[in-house]
Amino acid sequence: MYTGKTEKPCCLCGNPDTESRLDLPPRAVQQLDNSGPIAWQDIVGEVSIYFCESDWETVVDLVLDAGMSPLSRCNAARADFDLREDFEALLNDVRDEPDQRPLEREMREESRRVIEEYEDDDHVEVSDLVEARVITWALEDLSADDAVAADD
Repeated sequence: MYTGKTEKPCCLCGNPDTESRLDLPPRAVQQLDNSGPIAWQDIVGEVSIYFCESDWETVVDLVLDAGMSPLSRCNAARADFDLREDFEALLNDVRDEPDQRPLEREMREESRRVIEEYEDDDHVEVSDLVEARVITWALEDLSADDAVAADD
């Protein structure tokens, strides 16, 4: 069944055989390697990054055991996302810059819920916990960066 996502290669090694996916808020694309030319403000919806089997094992260890985010090693060129300009070209219509706050709020709240319920809920998978922690860390880092920029 088509879910609206096209599978991309592993964002770490480029292997086309992927097994896991993380969905991130648009602002998190700034933390990916080679993300400089991407205008995150124009991203519509989530940013998805994919991992092959061996790299997924490394990501799980990195996030759950070392408490580190893998995003700085992930290549933005291998991420899956839609840009507003693509929709404009398709629809021949100019759209306003998307408001990312509701999506970020939803992803932050869901991440908190997953982290809180992980130990007690059998339906929460390890991949859900990894995604929740990466999203939480990314949004915390980006909020801290925004605060520093506001002070300057």
